[in-house]
Amino acid sequence: MTDPAPHEHHHGYISAKDDYLKRLRRIEGQARGLQRMVDDEQYCIDILTQVSAMTKALQAVSVALLEDHLRHCVTDAVAQGGPAAEEKIREASDAIARLVRS
Repeated sequence: MTDPAPHEHHHGYISAKDDYLKRLRRIEGQARGLQRMVDDEQYCIDILTQVSAMTKALQAVSVALLEDHLRHCVTDAVAQGGPAAEEKIREASDAIARLVRS
């Protein structure tokens, strides 16, 4: 893969896109499984256990995306300096705050 032209931007996760898609598809399957569990009127604690597993999987994707964002987008913006750097840092801080609250 060649470096993008100055007007192009590739997101930090692009090198792991297939991995992210695989993980998200697995989470999608977990959500469908939860729907089946409720439809089948399974035991509450069993459903809650699966909700917890799905939540952890989503959090893992979120943390990985944030790490990629910091490593790629924020690092690039800071290297260039200026208002774009401050904006990327603010975005990352806001994203971290949302993750901590969830």
